[in-house]
Amino acid sequence: MMARLAWSTRHLRWNRQQWAQVLFSDESRFGLENDDGRTRVWRRPGERMIPACVRERRAYLGGSVMVWAGISEHHRTALYHVRGNLNALIYRDQILRPQVLPIQRQIGPHAVLQDDNAPPHRARVVDAFLQQVQINRMDWPANSPDMNPTEHAWDMLGRRVRENHAPPANLQQLLVLLQQEWQAIPQANLANIVHSMRDRCNECRQNCGGYTHY
Repeated sequence: MMARLAWSTRHLRWNRQQWAQVLFSDESRFGLENDDGRTRVWRRPGERMIPACVRERRAYLGGSVMVWAGISEHHRTALYHVRGNLNALIYRDQILRPQVLPIQRQIGPHAVLQDDNAPPHRARVVDAFLQQVQINRMDWPANSPDMNPTEHAWDMLGRRVRENHAPPANLQQLLVLLQQEWQAIPQANLANIVHSMRDRCNECRQNCGGYTHY
């Protein structure tokens, strides 16, 4: 809680231009559920870690795909399919180098990368690469998916797939639909959730580092 409080206090006075220079990133898993004879696309939200709201973790009965993406006020990366387990070398060579670096250069010299504290993100080879290519990284408090606007981008994506298409028959069809709908999300919608960062910081601070409603 103290780390979240310190982080939100430190960033509370950031203005919109400063937040626009941040590339927020995240992984998410989308799955097919077909336990009752009907197929649905769904995803498990980020671990909220709210003591009063412990949720049962359900299995992806129809299989699942993991994807990664990054968003900023004016940019987005492609939706990258993470095959198997994400490790530091995959993160460096298949995500940071081809996906993040070009976007960071478009954002400008003050661009900042946000990623969480997952072990592949914090490996030495990743740190060395970021230093080599001069990508600035934002410090990030542990267990804080509610502070990451990318969580809401995932919600948008899952909803678009469910509302605009018949249920996919298999995981390959699911991946195609996810990638198609990712590019179709209006950039203004992504900008709006980035604009919520000041409110997120303010609510976290008011809650003394506790979790927000986001």
